[in-house]
Parts: sequence; C-alpha cells; structure tokens
Amino acid sequence: MQETLQQAVISRPAENIFEKEFSRETIFLDRNMITPHFTPSKLLFRDKYIGEISAILSKTLHGKKPDNIFCYGKTGTGKTSVTRLVMQQLLEFASAKNIPIEGNYVNCRNHNSKYRTLIKIVKDFYPEEDFMGYSAAFIYEKLLEYARGKTGKKADGPGRQLVVVLDEIDKVKDLDELVYSLTRGNDELDNGGGRSGGISIIGISNNLLFKDRLDPRTKSSLCEHEMVFPPYNAQELNDILKQRAQLAFKPGTVEESAIALAAAIAAQESGDARTAVMLLLKAGEIADRKGGMNGRMVTDREVMKAKVQVEEELVYSMVSTLPEQQQLVLYSIACLSLTKKPVQKITGESEEGVLFSGEVYDEYCRIAKKHKETVVSSRWYREYISELEMYGLIYTTASGKGIKGQTTLIKLGFEPEKIKGIIEREIMAEKPQ
Repeated sequence: MQETLQQAVISRPAENIFEKEFSRETIFLDRNMITPHFTPSKLLFRDKYIGEISAILSKTLHGKKPDNIFCYGKTGTGKTSVTRLVMQQLLEFASAKNIPIEGNYVNCRNHNSKYRTLIKIVKDFYPEEDFMGYSAAFIYEKLLEYARGKTGKKADGPGRQLVVVLDEIDKVKDLDELVYSLTRGNDELDNGGGRSGGISIIGISNNLLFKDRLDPRTKSSLCEHEMVFPPYNAQELNDILKQRAQLAFKPGTVEESAIALAAAIAAQESGDARTAVMLLLKAGEIADRKGGMNGRMVTDREVMKAKVQVEEELVYSMVSTLPEQQQLVLYSIACLSLTKKPVQKITGESEEGVLFSGEVYDEYCRIAKKHKETVVSSRWYREYISELEMYGLIYTTASGKGIKGQTTLIKLGFEPEKIKGIIEREIMAEKPQ
C-alpha cells in the first residue's frame, strides 16, 4: 500500500491541472454579462412597461395597496427582467426613505401549489423559522401578521405593503385558491389594506391565453392591470446584443456581422432575447477555445456553430416552459410522428411526418386519460395548436389538393425523438402510469 502511494506522489503533475486554465487569456471581460440570467441596469425597448409598472407600484410609497398586475407574453420578451428591475428600485428607494415596503419573488415552476408558494413567501419574511409541516391556515396567518407590521408578539410599527411576484404563475395547480387567499387577505387587514398593510400580486406568464382559463373571480382580482409584452424584432435584438457585447467581451473581439446574424436568427425563430443572448454566449465560448488571442474572434462562423450546439437547449427551454396541457398535445404529435406511416396523396405521392388534426386530438385524449389529466375540449385543443405554431414548435396548413376531405395538417418543427425525450424526462416521469 505504501509503495502504491509513493508511486502516486511521484506521478503527480508538478503543476496544478487548473493553473493553465486560470492563466489562459480570454476574450471575455465578464462572461456573466452575456448570460440569460443577467439583468442590465438599462433595459432597452421596455421603457413603456417599466413606466407603467412603476406608476402602479408608486402607491406603496404612500402606504396604499397598488392594483394587481398581470404580465404575459412569449418567453424572452422581458417580462421578468422588467419586473425585477422595477422591484429592485422600489425596494432600494423604500429602504432609503424608511418606508415599510417588502417584495417577494416566487418561481412557481419550483413552488407549484398554494401551500408551497405561501411557505416560500413567509420563509423569506421569517428566515429564522421553519414552517414545514404547519398547516396552510397557520402560514397564511403568519403572512397577514407580517403585513400588519408584526414580527413578534407585538406590532413593530405601521403595516407593510407586500408586493408578491409570481413568475410562471400558470404552473400553480390550485391557482384560483392561491389568488383568492392573497387578495382576500386585504379584507382581513384593517382599513382595507391602508396604513395597516396590504398584499398585491404581479403575475407573470408565458401563456398568452392563460388568463382565459381562470375562474371569473380570480381573473377580475388578478388582472386589474394587464400588460402584453411583444417579441423583439431583429433590430431591437441587434441593439440588445451590442449592449451585452460591450459589457461581456474585450474590445475588438466580436464582429458586428456576428451580432447581426445572432439577432436575425433569434428574431426569425421567436423574437426571444434569451435565444439571442445564448447564441452569442455560445459563439463566444467557441471562439475562446481557439489558440492565441489573435485567432480568437466571434465571427459568423462561430454563430452558426453555436446555433447547432444550442438548438437542443433552446428547444428544451421552449418545451419546458409550456403549460402542461400544451406539453401533452406536443407529446401526442411527437409520438404519432414516430409511428405513423407517410400520408398518401391522391396523386400517389407520399409525405412523412404529416398528421391530421383529428388524429392528433384523439391521441391527446388517450394520453391525457392514461396520465389521469383533464381532457380539454376541441376548441381549447385548437387554441393550443395555434400557440404551438406561434412558438415555432409545429407547422400547420390546410389539407388542400391531393388529400381527401378538408382538415388541418400538422407537422413537427423539430426531431420527434428530441421532443418526445424532453417531455418524457421532464414531464411524463412525474405522472402516474
């Protein structure tokens, strides 16, 4: 044993294996500035929404509860970034002026029930306490106590205005109950949520039609102010990437044509700023691995290589953020695409991967029932198909000449094996068989 250890010591490299990587030159000034999670202090092309949310939340500065806000739009349109920026500045200003305002951010993908969401909120307000195992009613009362200004047995001061941000709010299974509880809390606070505190909600969703499925009472209380965030166009994405490139890369290491290409690809696919940023980040990493600083440049070639490498990651990002029912419809399309024989036209020609809308709906009904999910009506199914096409995940067309009858033809926009695998790994594994 001792002889083996001695041999290991002798064979150990003289230099730490990370020394070379640590001392290596890089084209990055700060790689974090070109990640999708970084929020710049200046958000381009979103001044309108920053101003609208700020105006609504300014009521908290005077001890009043602001109206609830609902922001929706496609992935990567700036909903979360705008909300985070406004909340950060509100809390900084309130702290400097000693105004009792508190904010709380909940990612509802991770906290997808009323109980989990309430625990997340009160845990942030009472970090020293453990609420696991307590009833929802007890946790709810703790939240109201905090809004009233209490942190112990006695009131510490005036009531607090609590602004709760619920990101990916459509992921909450019992959302109607959650929203009802949070909004009803204002009736239980003295003076209707005035100086005795108040609770307001900012809901964020990628699903453009999500609010139509809410209970009418929930919709009226949650959607007091609605904001639709449109996708960015190619020129806007180009300016956003220029801003990020100046922060993230050393001068002269990124060609303007590479920025324009990344912006054009993202605009064509979705208008998603996250997609554009991911393309430029991956292109930068590819260029950074080249030998010598003189050869390290982000060019069109690196962007095209990055497009191939990140496509699966982008598809995963799109699929994983879809509402559960849309995932089931997409899963049905992927399954049928793998098993169905090519469509035979009257002319004798055949086409692979083409599905009839009716057979997709039948397959969706079968899969939904198998996994004990509610089967939506054919009207909602058609809405889901429209949204999936809007996201670029599928293509649809009228049957037209060469096919008997009139129907909608559906074709998957990506390899069915990838779509099926993503949903099975992330979604179907959690469902009962």
